[in-house]
Amino acid sequence: MRGGPGDAERRQRWGRLFEELDSNKDGRVDVRELRQGLARLGGGDPDRDAQQGISPEGDADPGGGLDLEEFSRYLQEREQRLLLLFHSLDRNQDGHIDVSEIQQSFRALGISISLEQAEKILHSMDRDGTMTIDWQEWRDHFLLHSLENVEDVVYFWKHSTVLDIGECLTVPDEFSEQEKLTGMWWKQLVAGAVAGAVSRTGTAPLDRLKVFMQVHASKTNKLNILGGLKSMIQEGGMRSLWRGNGINVLKIAPESAIKFMAYEQIKRAIRGQQETLHVQERFVAGSLAGATAQTIIYPMEVLKTRLTLRRTGQYKGLLDCAWQILEREGPRAFYRGYLPNVLGIIPYAGIDLAVYETLKNRWLQQYSHDSADPGIPVLLACGTVSSTCGQIASYPLALVRTRMQAQASRVGLHSTARGSLLHLQSRQWLDESFSH
Repeated sequence: MRGGPGDAERRQRWGRLFEELDSNKDGRVDVRELRQGLARLGGGDPDRDAQQGISPEGDADPGGGLDLEEFSRYLQEREQRLLLLFHSLDRNQDGHIDVSEIQQSFRALGISISLEQAEKILHSMDRDGTMTIDWQEWRDHFLLHSLENVEDVVYFWKHSTVLDIGECLTVPDEFSEQEKLTGMWWKQLVAGAVAGAVSRTGTAPLDRLKVFMQVHASKTNKLNILGGLKSMIQEGGMRSLWRGNGINVLKIAPESAIKFMAYEQIKRAIRGQQETLHVQERFVAGSLAGATAQTIIYPMEVLKTRLTLRRTGQYKGLLDCAWQILEREGPRAFYRGYLPNVLGIIPYAGIDLAVYETLKNRWLQQYSHDSADPGIPVLLACGTVSSTCGQIASYPLALVRTRMQAQASRVGLHSTARGSLLHLQSRQWLDESFSH
């Protein structure tokens, strides 16, 4: 690339990029400065890309960063590799990558994406509004990222925020055949389970308070937040605030695994001969997968409610609780409240997804004209609002479900036959037990 007519322009461009990254103006770009530059670009793995970028072959002092000559040599090698990748994705060799070629690249790795998703990827790189990606747009977008092959490019797109469609927990993540073979799918599920365990443990006192108020609060006792916390602490001490958290964390792994496997099978059945599923079809598949997982692990939900509401010394542990329920109330007790629980999945998931998409698209239309990535703060805000709306809409069913789950432990064996959804609202046994 030396000596050509574009060599001077390239070196000027590399020099400007070097000056932009060299924040402390010491004449070298180190790992920290390169990581900051990659974080501003978004996508990929800034830590890994920065480490690989700062230690290219031929660098005499990788710990001290790169000077301008070393940095230029690194970018020259990167551009040569990116040019090969660009030609690999440009299947019709017209000098541009379009939406269909993006979809074909995903399909080659066993991942089906919709036209809308492919357009979002294209919009994130298309600076001139032509709905195609030319070499310059491609080069500038990926220049600092350590992409070695087409698979790296596809995974970069797949795991970047531009592919977010607000699925949250309604639609499980898509995994390519390569990710399934390499074990990436279970690593992500484990990471999600660990994150869920930490978050559930941190919010366990609030979750127990919610269940406590769902079962005990009424017009007569006027139980409030402070009153509920005070009652729980007086009865069992500070540790009682975490009652039921163990099984709440324990059920994350089987629920996630069952939902993932069910989603793959249901998605395959719905897709048939189609190459990809629309967002609405994925929503249906996700809802059915969620219902399947809930059906299988629902006895754990009942145990969680009973352990959350238990009095000090009532149960010796999880197994003792399960044995007492089975012995005194029979196996049907483990599915008490199942119907309102399943019915609550549809309004929550539907409203959550619809509100999320509406808010995100409205923000993109008004404030983001050159990118399809609204950024993490906007996505977090949209997700918070949409989840709140879904919770509000489905909360009455959640309230009925929790009361039905707790019912047998309050009324006893003689009320088992009376635990229907229609009769539940007319009973005052919860108020009477609480007042005593």
